[in-house]
Amino acid sequence: MHKLSSYLFWFPSVAVGMANKNVTNKKTQHWNFGFNYTDWASKHLNYTEGSNRIIVGGSEKWHFNFNYTDWALKNGPFYFNDTLVFKYDPPNSTTFPHSVYLLPNLWSFLTCNLRGAKRLADPTQGGGEGFEFVLKKWQPYYFACGERNGFHCKDGLMRFSVMPLFRRRY
Repeated sequence: MHKLSSYLFWFPSVAVGMANKNVTNKKTQHWNFGFNYTDWASKHLNYTEGSNRIIVGGSEKWHFNFNYTDWALKNGPFYFNDTLVFKYDPPNSTTFPHSVYLLPNLWSFLTCNLRGAKRLADPTQGGGEGFEFVLKKWQPYYFACGERNGFHCKDGLMRFSVMPLFRRRY
């Protein structure tokens, strides 16, 4: 399911549409692929008129062995100028160090390949108010923890992607 959720997140309108499938009666079964369901965004958790400040992982914050791809699917969509906040404990004798990398493409994301990735935050930047990243462009963003040469990304599930949407104006 983990790889499937990664692929579904790349096509958010299809994933959302499939989640909205009406299966109450086989004769009236309808597929809504999200294209004409105009009220979906206004009913979603992150829909506001202004930008949002979103803590990655919610109360779980940024740590090993939490599925951030599933978190992003359940807490999206994300919008232009939303701020993602990565909060994690600074390294000490009881915690593993964490970091935040921006991966260059989908293949790097799926394979947790850090070559070509840009380090956004080192292990000391997640404490206190956390490290903030603003979604400023209409492009997919692929985030991962780069510690232990990608081990946290691969085996610790510390990766997710977002594709910011435009806010609807009335």
